Amino acid sequence: MGLKKSFLILSASCVLLALLLLGLIFLICNLVSKTFPAGGVEILSDGSIVNLEAPTESQQRILRMLNIIQIVSCIIFPMGGLALSGVLYYHIKLKQPIAALRNGIIRVQNHNLDFSMPVRSDDELGQLCAAFDTMREELLKSNQELWRQAEERKRLNAAFSHDLRNPITVLKGTVKLLRKGTADQQAIDRLESYTLRIEQYVEAMSSIQRLEQMPVRLSECPYSLLRSELEDTAKLLAGTLELSISAPDNGTTQLDHGLFLTVAENLIGNAARFAKSKIIIHLERQGNFLLLLVTDDGPGYPVELIQNGPKPFGKMKEDAAHFGMGLYSSQTLCRKHGGTLALENRQDYGATATASFQINSKS
Repeated sequence: MGLKKSFLILSASCVLLALLLLGLIFLICNLVSKTFPAGGVEILSDGSIVNLEAPTESQQRILRMLNIIQIVSCIIFPMGGLALSGVLYYHIKLKQPIAALRNGIIRVQNHNLDFSMPVRSDDELGQLCAAFDTMREELLKSNQELWRQAEERKRLNAAFSHDLRNPITVLKGTVKLLRKGTADQQAIDRLESYTLRIEQYVEAMSSIQRLEQMPVRLSECPYSLLRSELEDTAKLLAGTLELSISAPDNGTTQLDHGLFLTVAENLIGNAARFAKSKIIIHLERQGNFLLLLVTDDGPGYPVELIQNGPKPFGKMKEDAAHFGMGLYSSQTLCRKHGGTLALENRQDYGATATASFQINSKS
């Protein structure tokens, strides 16, 4: 029932009840008054006059009291009926919705949006509570979206800074060779290639909002070029570690050269931090996928990392660098390229990361 209709019904009911009680009071007072002598005279039919019994002084006081009660009742009962209707209207229609709204406002002020607004009726206040709950849900969605965007921007910035470390390391190594005068034309070409790749990477990362939005630019890449770049990257990132690199001798493939090198640099750099003496890099083609396997003879991946997969900003008590932004970024880029990133431990050897990329291969 609506608020206006409820108020009219409660007011009319309470006023009617007050009038009934007022009528009852008048009836009782009249009945009591009739029990007392009225006094005065009575004229008989023969013209004789008879004096009636007059009320005593105490009876007169009672009669006056009854008159006062009737007059006061005419004021108190109607006003009391209206007051009662207001009290009942508040407790029945207003108290609970107002308390729910007040509690909801306090929670919103305290930045707590994880609650539900109770809707106990279909009247105007019930509709207001429902509208408040809808507003809370929309505000919660907005806050969650803002939080998600902040987290995505945090991940994007972390991936951006992390994925630039390895190319910069390669450039520093090439610059050292140039300073020593031992660089050849291949080193200069590598310097030019990595500078261009960093420029393209910066442009791509500046134009996207999420790491998953990284564009995939397919290009024709010979396997011999990929092998050469893997060798150069491994020599600059792995230092004095023993390297074993294998790849197809002939043929070309279509893939995003920049994404492939970013994943390769992350996996090789990650293996170099934990390898004891040797790193094995293997590149092979299986159907429509290009597989890159990087194995080190270190302590291996933590069990939790293998079971749950890499997470951004993840930290573990043991081998924390094995579980960070590099593996998460590589996993995301592999998925963007239609592949996956699989992590496993080889028995009595170390850790193996297998990155797969969906490609269009040519023999």
